[in-house]
Amino acid sequence: MPQQDTAVSVGFIYPDHAAEHDYPYAEKLLGGAARLPVEHIYGTDLHAVPELLDLGSPARLSEGAAQLAGHSPAAVVWACTSGSFVYGWDGAHDQVEHLSRAAGGLPASSTSFAFVRAAEALGVRTVAVAASYPDDVADLFVDFLGRGGVEVVGMSSADIVTAAEVGRLSPDDVVELIVSRDRREADALLVPDTAMRTLALIDILEQRLGKPVLTANQVTVWEGLRLAGVTPGVPGLGTLFRRKGT
Repeated sequence: MPQQDTAVSVGFIYPDHAAEHDYPYAEKLLGGAARLPVEHIYGTDLHAVPELLDLGSPARLSEGAAQLAGHSPAAVVWACTSGSFVYGWDGAHDQVEHLSRAAGGLPASSTSFAFVRAAEALGVRTVAVAASYPDDVADLFVDFLGRGGVEVVGMSSADIVTAAEVGRLSPDDVVELIVSRDRREADALLVPDTAMRTLALIDILEQRLGKPVLTANQVTVWEGLRLAGVTPGVPGLGTLFRRKGT
């Protein structure tokens, strides 16, 4: 008889298409500790407040939760930073509560909360932000972090209008965008766009900067695993994943 797959499943709702290949990359590094299925919802990929509010709406997240049901996940995460923090701290809590209900009561979270909890797990209090968004959207992320007790000592935005453009950045462009926006006084550097391909670059970035680097898809995977009770130490995904049990 074939051996039954007993790995825990953590489901991710991902908007459109850009950097979703980060999730099978992380699954491979996990070495069988978990499955990370991704289902997509679709909307306009503009980094603009009205479009982001629509993208993270209850109807769209319910659609994503329904698609994930076939994977029997132990937890679900809305893998979109801007489509969660754009609702504000309280609204993002309501968004996650709705997602949990839509997923049949499963533990649920979003990338924005993943950043706050990852910073807390590492004891990070001050951060620099290397955002790909326009300024007005990036400022909302700064406000969100502040509500979570994370002080932003430097924020730079690349003013990239769509997620698709972010997804097409080369690895060299991604590294340069991130490294050039560090602040010496920051405990860590945060990179908030799940459309940016970063997982294969985190160790390189941390070696260049000499501090933790928290990227959107990295913290999203970590948060989903945390909710599912899986906390493995994993090489290749930065300081956050080397701290087993966080």
